[in-house]
Amino acid sequence: MQMSVYGNQVQGGRRGFGIGGGFRWLILLAFGIYALVSWFGGAKTDPYTGEKAHYGASADEEVQLGAQAFQQVLSDANAQRALLPSNSPQSQDVSEIAQRLINKVPQVTQTLAQQNQQAAPEDYKNFQWSVAVINSQEANAFCLPGGKMAVYTGLLPVTQNDDALAVVMGHEIAHALLRHGSQRMAQQKLVQMGQMAAGVAMGGMDPQQQQMIMGALGAGAQYGLVLPYGRNHETQADKVGLMLAAAACYDPRQAIPLWERMSQLGGGQRPPEFASTHPDPANRIQTLQALMPAAMQFYQANCANKPLASR
Repeated sequence: MQMSVYGNQVQGGRRGFGIGGGFRWLILLAFGIYALVSWFGGAKTDPYTGEKAHYGASADEEVQLGAQAFQQVLSDANAQRALLPSNSPQSQDVSEIAQRLINKVPQVTQTLAQQNQQAAPEDYKNFQWSVAVINSQEANAFCLPGGKMAVYTGLLPVTQNDDALAVVMGHEIAHALLRHGSQRMAQQKLVQMGQMAAGVAMGGMDPQQQQMIMGALGAGAQYGLVLPYGRNHETQADKVGLMLAAAACYDPRQAIPLWERMSQLGGGQRPPEFASTHPDPANRIQTLQALMPAAMQFYQANCANKPLASR
């Protein structure tokens, strides 16, 4: 007589390791070992932050992916007649801010790497910098891996001045410098491997039970890994972007009223922080305030001929 219990077999009063269940758990174990080796074995110290980071693509691959994505953005904007000409006042203003920020990338990179006792990265030297302004009500901006940027005109009434706009653009440039796109790819790969392993391990379960467990695992990965990972990236980009804006002689103090205005968008309605990819505005402002002394040091070291008015 033979009966199966979760893939193990009972034969002649003895419990043996059945082919189906045993094979599934061996695959699960192999996935787990591969994930651990891939994740922890590939960890590197981020020279901008001093934190451990994991990358899912090379810097050159990121540049290529960013350029491809940017061409699609420009194509869509042209199709909607939303791409502003380079000689428009908004485009010229945005281009000037972008160039001032880009010019300070080597210095800020070198300084932050020294502070973290790391060799300064040179990935940015292969960036293909460019910026476009898109006519849209969306209050947004981005910098793709490799330095391709876009600013939406809906952001300008929120920033209100060049200093605040430089803070936003510095933040977006920081995402590219920190290689957050590649880090998200590594994270997504880890989550996908975990999902595949779980799917194999539960191959013999009731479909409804499988669905419940996979749902719970998905929620755990989302709230325990994906969202916190995103919030940390936002905080990192806030820091590096603020230093970049200050070094380019934009008033870093404008970050505080900027995020106060940002917090009012959409009537101030937003999900709780644990359910968001971004920090809560109040926490974000608190972090920026803590970073302000360091940002002011960047400003004073680079902008002695542009003293800021006391506030």
